[in-house]
Amino acid sequence: MSRSYPFTAWLMGPTSSGKTTISERLIKICQKNKFSIIHYDGDEVRDLFGNNFGFDEKNRNMVIYTLVYMAKKANESGMPCIVSALTAHDSSRKYIRSKLKNLKTIYVKCPIDICAKRDPKGLYKRAKNKEINTLIGYNSDYLEPKEPDLILNTNKYSIEENSNQLLNFLKI
Repeated sequence: MSRSYPFTAWLMGPTSSGKTTISERLIKICQKNKFSIIHYDGDEVRDLFGNNFGFDEKNRNMVIYTLVYMAKKANESGMPCIVSALTAHDSSRKYIRSKLKNLKTIYVKCPIDICAKRDPKGLYKRAKNKEINTLIGYNSDYLEPKEPDLILNTNKYSIEENSNQLLNFLKI
C-alpha cells in the first residue's frame, strides 16, 4: 500500500446493498498493511444522536451534513476516510460534492429485491408489514447517482472482489 493524500471515498447505495460491509473490509485491509484510514457510517451517526434524527429529507440531510463535517475535519488533518451512507437525495449528493475536496463517489449497486433478501436489520420486513413507511428503495425509489466515480455491483461480485476493486481504484 502506498502513502496517499487525504481523500474521502463516499459509498452510497440502498439499505443492505453492502456499503458498510465493503467499508469495514477495506478498513481491515488497510490496518493490516499499516495504512491509516478512518470510517464513518451513517447508522453510527444516527445511533450517536439517538432519536434526534428522523427519516424525512431534512433529517437525512442532517446526517449527511454531520458526515461531511467529520470527513472534512479528518481530511484537513491529513487523514483519508471512507463514508458509508444511503445518500439518496440529489440535494445531499450535490452538498457533499460542494464541500469535500478529493472526493470519490462510489455507488454500491444492488437490486432492491436482493437487498430485501439480505435485510440484516429487518427494515424491508418492517416496511412490508407497514411498521415503517420511510424506507427508501421500498416505500420510495432509490435513484441511482449520476456519474459516480466507481460502481461496485454487489449482486454480481463478492465482497472481496468489490473491496479489491475499490482498493485498486483508490490506489491505496
